[in-house]
Amino acid sequence: MLQTFDPRNKDLIVNINGRLLHRDEAGISPFDSAVQGGDAVWEGLRLYDGRIFKLTEHLERLRSSALALAFAEIPSFEAITTEIRRTLEANQMRDGVHLRLTLTRGVKYTSGMDPRLNTVGPTLIVLAEHKAPVYDFAGITLVTSTIRRPGPDVLDPKIHHCNLINSILAKIQANAAGADDALMLDGRGFVAETNATHVFLVSEGVVRTGTVDACPEGITRSTVIGLCRSHGIPIEVGDLSLTDVYRAAEVFCTGTMGELAPVVRVDGRAIGDGQPGPMTRRLGDLYRDLAGREGERVVE
Repeated sequence: MLQTFDPRNKDLIVNINGRLLHRDEAGISPFDSAVQGGDAVWEGLRLYDGRIFKLTEHLERLRSSALALAFAEIPSFEAITTEIRRTLEANQMRDGVHLRLTLTRGVKYTSGMDPRLNTVGPTLIVLAEHKAPVYDFAGITLVTSTIRRPGPDVLDPKIHHCNLINSILAKIQANAAGADDALMLDGRGFVAETNATHVFLVSEGVVRTGTVDACPEGITRSTVIGLCRSHGIPIEVGDLSLTDVYRAAEVFCTGTMGELAPVVRVDGRAIGDGQPGPMTRRLGDLYRDLAGREGERVVE
């Protein structure tokens, strides 16, 4: 799976600390903490008909991650929402849009990792792109990576940080194997997530997903669990092994950028009959209906 360039994004306006700049003119300082050490947190948002689905939940996770990293300053939800709105209006966007928020510790007065070198406050970047869900709803393939997801004793996954090397290394393995994404295990050998999404499987009519011991507290993941509970669909959360994946009737991935995507092959082995399953389709429809109806209005 390789994303393609959307020509509508050729002249994007990007927002950096309130400055609206053409994508070719936008830039951050080489002394910014994101450049110096990946010292930043981020969120992915999706815009549906002028509304951002789960905006408050995303902003709460952004703030929580920044607090965990001891950022001295964190913009208010209102301030961030204002910059989101300004960016969307500048690009005349209202639907089919993916936004990436990045909040860095800010610019340092000299190079180094010490947070005490930061004295001018955080950097907020709002990047909005015309982008449909990035996964093929006809089904994607996964390959199990040798790169493990670290637990909280190494780098706590509750921090939605911008240090994505772990995921990138796994994605490189998936690319080399000709798969769409990589399935990643935790330090004990249980399923954590893919390099970019959470993983669910369906077995004997029960939807199952792993814990968040070694993966982020996913907002789309939580939404799907909530949909199962509100629609009487059996749901279990617990450790899943590769054996559970291989013998599942269905497997699907969840994330803001891709919504719900069916997985049809893992490590070259067909999942179920090798086609998107009925539970995946049902939950996908329920999710898209919910996302289309709910959310905070940010543009008219």
